[in-house]
Amino acid sequence: ERAIARHEVREIEQRHTADGPRQDVALDEEDDVVIIYNRVPKTASTSFTNIAYDLCAKNKYHVLHINTTKNNPVMSLQDQVRFVKNVTSWKEMKPGFYHGHISYLDFAKFGVKKKPIYINVIRDPIERLVSYYYFLRFGDDYRPGLRRRKQGDKKTFDECVAAGGSDCAPEKLWLQIPFFCGHSSECWNVGSRWALEQAKYNLINEYFLVGVTEELEDFIMLLEAALPRFFRGATELYRTGKKSHLRKTTEKKLPTKETIAKLQQSEIWKMENEFYEFALEQFQFVRAHAVREKDGELYILAQNFFYEKIYPKSN
Repeated sequence: ERAIARHEVREIEQRHTADGPRQDVALDEEDDVVIIYNRVPKTASTSFTNIAYDLCAKNKYHVLHINTTKNNPVMSLQDQVRFVKNVTSWKEMKPGFYHGHISYLDFAKFGVKKKPIYINVIRDPIERLVSYYYFLRFGDDYRPGLRRRKQGDKKTFDECVAAGGSDCAPEKLWLQIPFFCGHSSECWNVGSRWALEQAKYNLINEYFLVGVTEELEDFIMLLEAALPRFFRGATELYRTGKKSHLRKTTEKKLPTKETIAKLQQSEIWKMENEFYEFALEQFQFVRAHAVREKDGELYILAQNFFYEKIYPKSN
């Protein structure tokens, strides 16, 4: 897969440089845009990313998967520099949509003039962990033939929690907070209050929009309204496209109320859930100011501002 990807990138670069180097060619403002979707595992990220792949040729942008060794969400310092340089100066890949399991990276630290647009989706923390637990054992309907890391382990999530297993321990809930917190050491200290507050700060100040898995269609609708350069046609594609249905983890068994109650006693769950509720409230706030409901359907509001008292008066 990596060899094929490298070959495809070389072909694109050769096409763009056939008439000479483009280093000094200025991009139109509409094309000089990069979106980074630092996707959290098991939050419907594959379903959403498939929409970007389906639209990229029609809407004329590039989609690139950020594949890190062993899916490590923390980059080395030298890789951070390389990544920032690639994203900001790789004109052949603009406009670009980058996606991968990496934690938030603050481009401002590297002195770049134009930062990328960050988006993301998060999920109820227990539902996400349950989905990931069964995914590692049984895979899903996206690549059913692929052998998973825990394949052959038939223990249910309930049995794992009852036995105090490591794969279902409260510490495994600590993922969405560090993904939004970033590359600081404290972000990955399980149960860090500082990490929670930093994740909240980044969500509000550094992310263009953060949706929730349970309301993915509304998230896509808002993106299409706000960023049509990338997402024109996304809502209809999600509703009707074959790839748009949520990727389903195979053999998933819902946990009992007792199992849920046991996890909810953990301080880690309380913090991850606080972050989830914070993100949900913010998303619903944005949605409430962007749409109206009529006959059970949501409609995007037209432009609701205009300019007046424009001086000096033109002759």
